[in-house]
Amino acid sequence: MYDSQKPHQVNSGKITIQFEDQHMESFLSLGLLGRSIVQLLPMGVVVFDSDLRVVESNSMAANLIELGDYIDKSLAKGTDNPEKAGLEWSEKLKSALAAGQMRRFEGVNYVYNGGSRLLRIIFTPIIEPKAQKALAGSILIEDITEKADIQMKLAKAERLAAIGRHASKIAHELNSPLDGVLRYINLAARIVEQADLTKPKEYLDRSRQALLRMVQILSELLEFSRGNHTQLEYSNIEQIIEDVLRTADAKTEKLNIQIFRYYTHDIPKIRGGSLFQVFCNIIKNAYDAMPEGGQLHISTRLEPDNTIVAEFRDTGKGFAPENKEAMFEPFFTTKEKGTGLGLAICKDIVERYHGQITAENSQQGGSIFTVFLPLASIS
Repeated sequence: MYDSQKPHQVNSGKITIQFEDQHMESFLSLGLLGRSIVQLLPMGVVVFDSDLRVVESNSMAANLIELGDYIDKSLAKGTDNPEKAGLEWSEKLKSALAAGQMRRFEGVNYVYNGGSRLLRIIFTPIIEPKAQKALAGSILIEDITEKADIQMKLAKAERLAAIGRHASKIAHELNSPLDGVLRYINLAARIVEQADLTKPKEYLDRSRQALLRMVQILSELLEFSRGNHTQLEYSNIEQIIEDVLRTADAKTEKLNIQIFRYYTHDIPKIRGGSLFQVFCNIIKNAYDAMPEGGQLHISTRLEPDNTIVAEFRDTGKGFAPENKEAMFEPFFTTKEKGTGLGLAICKDIVERYHGQITAENSQQGGSIFTVFLPLASIS
């Protein structure tokens, strides 16, 4: 046992503290085996006295938080307002010490070494056996960032699955009556046209366009809910893109949009039936971003890791930076008549190929959508 009348240099090498209580000193005298075990733990361990002064810690704790002389100030350093947070942590820990009860702090956001982590912090009091009084406390610090991310993804997957089920049900329920209404409008429009009635024909045409818009929305809902993709014959990725561009020829000319192609022609052929829809949605969005004309630069290449990359760069107005992630969420849209499903479907299809789709604003103006496709998944 250490001499309680002499100061003891703690393991961290940062502070010297005079131990006046033999029970406290006994606890901290872990011995070589105890210290080795604590150092090997996959979570941070910090022991502090009743004044919240740090008296023992392991290396993992120093990796997770900016460890200083006092635990309350150390926990506050990773926040936006260390002074305010320091007072809050001081109150929480002293309250826990006074109560002599274990406390858990879940999902503590902590910024350190340029990165943000989610921490689980568990406080345990160190009780003096005879007086049943907390002489000090210890905390276990666990990095739960990855666990929280997995839980969030699972929750998102469940939410999207629920949306898909409801979307499929709604779409199926509405398809039949819409088909009937559209059929009768077409018949009425034919009769009105034969009678040369201008205004009724105009009204029917507008009704027909509105119904076709509803049919399109239902088609997108069904596509989003299916969760499968078609596998067609092998084709070149630039051929799929060219097929999309051909379907948009009229709009390309009408909007005065110039297409610039930078294809790498030695890319192996792929089976990517649903990629037509991915490229169709991306190109449609690019056109919508350039209502007064502009340029669309399309490039393809094969990366050294056998990932096919297709990049679509427009000269439109770009997008708000805060919408970078949200734009791929179902039903998120900034368009007046948008469904918010186009990019969500793109992301869903690309991820089924174990690929990735990204969006960023170009420094020269406009936006860049890039599709990454592992060759092994589509060959």
